[in-house]
Amino acid sequence: MSEERVGVSSLQSCTEEFESTVEETEKNQLSYSSTSHGVDVLQVKDDDDDWEMVQKQGNQFVVNGKPFYVNGFNTYWLMVFAADESTRGKVTELFQQASSVGLTVCRTWAFNDGQWRALQKSPSVYDEEVFKALDFVISEAKKFKIRLILSLTNNWDAYGGKAQYVKWGKAAGLNLTSDDEFFSHPTLRSYYKAHVKTVLNRVNTVTNITYKNDPTIFAWELMNEPRCTSDPSGDTLQSWIQDMAVYVKSIDAKHLVEIGLEGFYGPSAPDRAKFNPNSYATQVGTDFLRNHQTLGVDYASVHIYADSWISQTISDTHLQFTKSWMEAHIEDAEKYLGMPVVFSEFGVSSKDTGYNTSFRDTLISTVYKTL
Repeated sequence: MSEERVGVSSLQSCTEEFESTVEETEKNQLSYSSTSHGVDVLQVKDDDDDWEMVQKQGNQFVVNGKPFYVNGFNTYWLMVFAADESTRGKVTELFQQASSVGLTVCRTWAFNDGQWRALQKSPSVYDEEVFKALDFVISEAKKFKIRLILSLTNNWDAYGGKAQYVKWGKAAGLNLTSDDEFFSHPTLRSYYKAHVKTVLNRVNTVTNITYKNDPTIFAWELMNEPRCTSDPSGDTLQSWIQDMAVYVKSIDAKHLVEIGLEGFYGPSAPDRAKFNPNSYATQVGTDFLRNHQTLGVDYASVHIYADSWISQTISDTHLQFTKSWMEAHIEDAEKYLGMPVVFSEFGVSSKDTGYNTSFRDTLISTVYKTL
């Protein structure tokens, strides 16, 4: 979601039981407690035997043929902090703390389009120092045995995103009237593809490993929370997803690819619309089932923000929605899509009316128990 949502988490659903201590993880998910729970993180072995690409078999993630369970967190700011010597240590500190409580996957941005400390200053023009910062983030993640979901752009204005691509298009003389033309205009599609190609073919200056060959990267995310409200039929976004998923795979056939969707049901599944948080969700141009049947898409993503979607006043309705929302998507992934599903953002804002930490803890434990 927006960058205010720093307390959210990534978790995977699968048919087998979670092999982690749920209570301990819940306790530390949002606080990043610096205690090590008996794990000496300085002794993380650089044993590459198990450091192979994460793959999927049916609705399960696997590494070397063994089940791999996602237990993760979101930290959008890693590249920007790594670009400044004075804050770079925070990156190492975060991975150390995450490793000490058994977290295995981090989702972060591999984009910063045209804004402060931009990675991509203008189409296909990059700041090498910021790229080196992303190199550092990936190399540090590997040290602490944490895999990265790398998102390639944003639906929202934070860190540039589709609005910035449209600004670049206008500056180049294109007649653009909507930010949603990011999805449809051939020139803007070419800008995005050029960014994808540059990132995937980047040779890490710290490790000397090309990104597309690095098992530290768990998956590529096409976009954070894509929506195309100008076309509620979903055809425009579907066309973009089809084009980009195949394009990513044409450069990098080894890594998993996911879209970055919030999980709203669209016109292709009217009987599932009852699970949406509101009627507007059906009209934002996304379509959970149709979108995830696209060639090149390996697993499903879902976000959970009852307080943004239903009401900013805290209530038990949020908990009921969270449970039914998750159960519907778990069922779809298992029975219909035949792929894993990752609940890659969930949380509650401390600015909500009636917010307290007890409700936050109950919400998070609802997510874990439902899984």
